[in-house]
Amino acid sequence: MTTADPLRAVTVVGGGLAGFTVARELRSRGFDGTLRIVDPQGLPYDRPPLSKAYLAGEADATALHLAPASWYIDNAVEIVEDSAVKVDPGRRSVLLAGGSEVDSDVVVLATGGRARRLPVPGRDLPGVVSLRTRADADALHATLKPGCRLLIVGAGLIGAEVAATATQLDAQVTLVDPARVPLVPAVGEELAAALHAMHAAHGADVLVGVPSAVRADGNGLLVEVEHQDGLRRVPADIVLVSIGLDVDSRLAESAGLAFDAGIEVDATGATSIPAIRAAGDGIRLRGPDGRPGKRSEHWEAAMLSGAAVACGILGRQPPERPPAWFWSDRYGVHVEAVGSMAAPGSTVQREVDGTQHAAFRLDTYGTLVGCAAINGGKTLRAAKRLIARRARVDPALLADPAVDLRKIGRT
Repeated sequence: MTTADPLRAVTVVGGGLAGFTVARELRSRGFDGTLRIVDPQGLPYDRPPLSKAYLAGEADATALHLAPASWYIDNAVEIVEDSAVKVDPGRRSVLLAGGSEVDSDVVVLATGGRARRLPVPGRDLPGVVSLRTRADADALHATLKPGCRLLIVGAGLIGAEVAATATQLDAQVTLVDPARVPLVPAVGEELAAALHAMHAAHGADVLVGVPSAVRADGNGLLVEVEHQDGLRRVPADIVLVSIGLDVDSRLAESAGLAFDAGIEVDATGATSIPAIRAAGDGIRLRGPDGRPGKRSEHWEAAMLSGAAVACGILGRQPPERPPAWFWSDRYGVHVEAVGSMAAPGSTVQREVDGTQHAAFRLDTYGTLVGCAAINGGKTLRAAKRLIARRARVDPALLADPAVDLRKIGRT
């Protein structure tokens, strides 16, 4: 497609937040051509509740929908309940598993990835599961009865959220992770330690180690865990593997896109082939030096990349990206982080009534570059603005809980 060609049809492959955002932003920005979303799961739905409210049975499938069914009718967005198996960039077509083919002027890949599999013997046994889809959450919820023995491999965001939900449902939870304190790069050492300590405080068993095998026995599963004191065998009814994401590379490879642990894109989601763009968890954004950066697998990043793709398709510049932000919930507390808590520099703690409330990361010049907080939404929003301004901030002011962050910061 050249700039002179009319834009008549766009096909979005993938119905997660990124894919849905592409469609929503195209319509809101005036695109009136054919627009379709291809996904075997049907109407696009939100993923974060899968490990929390939906898994706990506190929200139904309708509550997950990113828009009601009427929105797709009102906005003429076709939902194709099928899987894409191949992209032909020359013909700008998508081959579907059902045998049909759809043609477009632009194809957007928003396929995300698959849960990384456990690299040990026994990983394919019944009862070794992952959590990426609504169907995964349904199956896991059906097993989480009081007294159920759940072993979670990986104590990152999703693993920790499932642990909190499962203890709420009176399951017996064991968490296994090689890190003594997970999430330090994301929220800083002090807050990470406070968050991780919540597992034991709510009755979950925490093991520092790595599984070496999963075996079946007469009473379910037996997980062999290598840790500092040797081998420990942990009985379980179900094993949830939550150790990260492997990007779904099949369509990118079929189209011949530049790919290195993710689809390489520019700021508008343009890939190495002009007629194909990409958004979501599976992309790596090229920096000013042309080298692809790290993937970002958080909710806001998916939404922003979808909006950027829509702008690029329409020949517009996307809005400037704000500092990276994510959130998580566990055991009744809400944690958020913005910017980078792992940048070179120093960390300033803020306590409220003797408990950890927020951590601020200052670079070597005293510029605020990161913030993480527990139940501190106002603090995060103020810090986000300061980070975007690259404000230099007095550490004493950051540490004082009586100081309103909205009133400080000097450039």
